[in-house]
Amino acid sequence: MAITKSLHKLENDLADPKNQLKILSNGIFKDELPTFAKKIAASNQFPIQAKKLEILQINVGYMCNQVCAHCHVDAGPDRKEIMTRETMQQCLDVIQKTGAHTLDLTGGAPEMNPNFRWFVEEAARVGIQDFIVRSNLTIIRANKKYYDLPSFFKKHNVHIVSSMPHYTRGKTDKQRGEGVFNQSIKALQELNKVGYGMPNSSLKLDLVYNPSGAFLPTNQAALESDFKKALQEDFNIQFHNLFAITNLPISRFLDYLIASDNYEDYMYALVEAYNPEAVKSVMCTNTLSVSWDGYLYDCDFNQMLNLKVASNVQHISKYNEDLLEGRDILISQHCYGCTAGAGSSCQGTVAE
Repeated sequence: MAITKSLHKLENDLADPKNQLKILSNGIFKDELPTFAKKIAASNQFPIQAKKLEILQINVGYMCNQVCAHCHVDAGPDRKEIMTRETMQQCLDVIQKTGAHTLDLTGGAPEMNPNFRWFVEEAARVGIQDFIVRSNLTIIRANKKYYDLPSFFKKHNVHIVSSMPHYTRGKTDKQRGEGVFNQSIKALQELNKVGYGMPNSSLKLDLVYNPSGAFLPTNQAALESDFKKALQEDFNIQFHNLFAITNLPISRFLDYLIASDNYEDYMYALVEAYNPEAVKSVMCTNTLSVSWDGYLYDCDFNQMLNLKVASNVQHISKYNEDLLEGRDILISQHCYGCTAGAGSSCQGTVAE
């Protein structure tokens, strides 16, 4: 289906979150799509409201050594947004005061933040139940100053969650850049050497799969089985779990959808795959996303659309659990991505 000329005009400045929201809300389709709000209201699930905080997800900066085609953060080497140590300390203060069991560091490449190691060391002292670092793997091989990361992660019992688009070179390099597959394989082997991903090991190593085109992920369990078999047979690599995450129609992936005239079809596919059961477990209900400058969002996708939490408390320095818990979650058409099929979250699928 052809995208209208007005949509292509908006495509010219997708760096502006307002333009992304215009594209998501525009009534451009031959058969008008129901709003996400109306869709969830039909199953008596509107509004979606925040529950008790369990996961504090912190984006420590958009700087990255890669420029991935699907990246909803629009990260890259030229990004200068970096979280300060002061804001990091405010995040640590919050997680010590709450019952949150998971601290989830993301980027960009979080390891490129100059205060990253200090943050990891301080967070480890707090004694978080599950301390996640979302590493792109290639950073481990990008420069000699990062070569010791596997040992550093092991010392602080960090849970590594890493993007791995596919177990073949062609599909991985197509999405993440030439040479990424080989670097990723070397990094996984280095992590395995220190004990990450091995059977019965407490050093958790999980992989993340994002589709490499305008389609939804297939069954997560089947994908995990295929990945484990291929990586074991071809490279003697082991890992624990694979998370299948749907690409949401924002930022760089939205740009791709429009440029390839796939946006309309992709949105129809998301709506047709809508699963009301997935709404019950969407990650925004128990997760709070903190941007590099300390502002609060219901999820990191809303962060990229500049949709701050619907609360009088919108910065980590003013955190107030009583005011944030029970707030209405801000939603738009991109939320169909988290409720399609088995659902999607930073921890993989959310429903059967």
